[in-house]
Amino acid sequence: MDAFNSLMVSMNAVLWHNVVLYGLIVVGVLFTVWSRFGQAIALTHGWRVVRGQYDDPSDPGAINHFQALSAALSATVGLGNIGGVALAISLGGPGAVFWMWVIGFVGMAIKMTEVTLSMLYRDTSDPDEPRGGPMWVVKIGLSRLNPGLGWVGTLIGGLFCVTLLVATITGGNMFQAWNVGKLTQSYFGIPSIFTGIVLAILVALVIIGGIKRIGSVAGHLVPVMMLLYIVGGLFVLAVHIGEIPAVLGMIIKGAFAPTEAAGAFIGGTFGSAFLFGMKRALFSNEAGQGSSPIAHSAAKTNEPVREGVVAGLEPFIDTLVVCTFTALVILSTGVWNRGPDAMFSQAPAFTQQANGSWVLDSTPAPALSGGEWLAGEPVYTVIEAHENEAAGNARHRLEGSIVERSGQLYIDWESVDGGVEPTLVEPGVYDDYAGATLTAKAFDQAAPGLGKWLVTLAAWLFAISTMISWSYYGEQGMVYMLGRRSVLPYKVFYCAAIVVATTSLIQTDTELDNLTGVGTGLMLFVNIPIMLIFGAQAMKAYHSYVDRLRKGEMPMHAAPSIADVVAGRDGK
Repeated sequence: MDAFNSLMVSMNAVLWHNVVLYGLIVVGVLFTVWSRFGQAIALTHGWRVVRGQYDDPSDPGAINHFQALSAALSATVGLGNIGGVALAISLGGPGAVFWMWVIGFVGMAIKMTEVTLSMLYRDTSDPDEPRGGPMWVVKIGLSRLNPGLGWVGTLIGGLFCVTLLVATITGGNMFQAWNVGKLTQSYFGIPSIFTGIVLAILVALVIIGGIKRIGSVAGHLVPVMMLLYIVGGLFVLAVHIGEIPAVLGMIIKGAFAPTEAAGAFIGGTFGSAFLFGMKRALFSNEAGQGSSPIAHSAAKTNEPVREGVVAGLEPFIDTLVVCTFTALVILSTGVWNRGPDAMFSQAPAFTQQANGSWVLDSTPAPALSGGEWLAGEPVYTVIEAHENEAAGNARHRLEGSIVERSGQLYIDWESVDGGVEPTLVEPGVYDDYAGATLTAKAFDQAAPGLGKWLVTLAAWLFAISTMISWSYYGEQGMVYMLGRRSVLPYKVFYCAAIVVATTSLIQTDTELDNLTGVGTGLMLFVNIPIMLIFGAQAMKAYHSYVDRLRKGEMPMHAAPSIADVVAGRDGK
């Protein structure tokens, strides 16, 4: 497993090099300027489209605009918004939130462009199962540009599908299950694997019905879960209203200057804030990945740009609203840089091994404030050793695990490599509140038990919604590569991966970040070039649509009832 984690670290170093991130921002700015700040059209006209004022039952497609947006949002608004934001802050500091905002804004233009392209090249020959996505864009698009390049398009489309499946299993599946399993075990003592089994059954019951059932479930589930989460977040922010100005100041300052170490936070440089903010925002809103165009391609419309405009709302809702709520809750409550959760009565000592590494003595687990340790629970302490470039100092998190021996709980620590003898910053132990658990603890700071019940419920709903939509994305990748006969084995494997994720395969939030980072990064490397090659077509169609819209040439009717929109009963 150590070798696998090392491989993930090496791949992330390439996929998420700063040059790549700067390039992605440039692409977002390019389409923002090219569309003449199309974000404004998304935030005005887009809402009317979602509301059903342009729905027409005679248009090709399987689901209406609202259901298509809900299906795509159910994939983006997931544990990335609860656990991913917590990861970004715990690893990159408050400044990571600023870079999440940047990606949220330019991501609106990216999402609008990639979805418009997929709508231009989608296949609606089967009205119950429309097919679309970057794989079809590059396959059909290159064939039209030059028939001799058809095989190249087919090959690149297959490559995209491979990256899609990697992201589907890691980020769209295992990340969700792992976070829910850890959160449920932390609060209720239920072993993670039981959570995985229940999740697998629930997801299987939905995905066997295809995109229509997924769209229907998402249409009912997404608004409820978002409202529930935001109302809870507003309560926490009201309790800590006096901290909000200072928090906003920390976010802006931390985006461009190092954040000093404090308590559980070991410190962060500009580079770490930039890296983790960008990674988690992209993981959350999927701008540039090419995943959500697959869901939007099922929408009923004869105007490709119309669904692209709807898709532009995704990063706004996902990153600029929901992720911001999570970030403000975590930062305003101070849980991200809290003090130790337990203190040693006598500090353990480091012993140097024959290979030169250092090991902290295994010690009885000190009493945990406000709870009890569980065997297998991950913990860490803060040490000073060799230089840590990401933290901007010499501090490191030394990971450990609670183990039971002869009826007593001990902590076994990982070894520390390097020529510098490590020292404890203070004789304290931190419960490793990884991902969603850190967010839940922040809610608990405002009202004891709020995180336990509200965030756990939200995490379950968010995870289920994300997994059902990502299962469809992976399914479409399998159909492209191997045909319809591959769908059933794929769905069985997909549900089995949910259970696997809740075993001891993944131990820490760092391992989780590395795993999901590879999936997201690979998709970007394939999809962004496709967008740049065919982007001019999307922009030509976009400007034609906006011109006709401004001239009043778009037929519009009174908005149907909310119930009809949610149920997919189109207006006339």
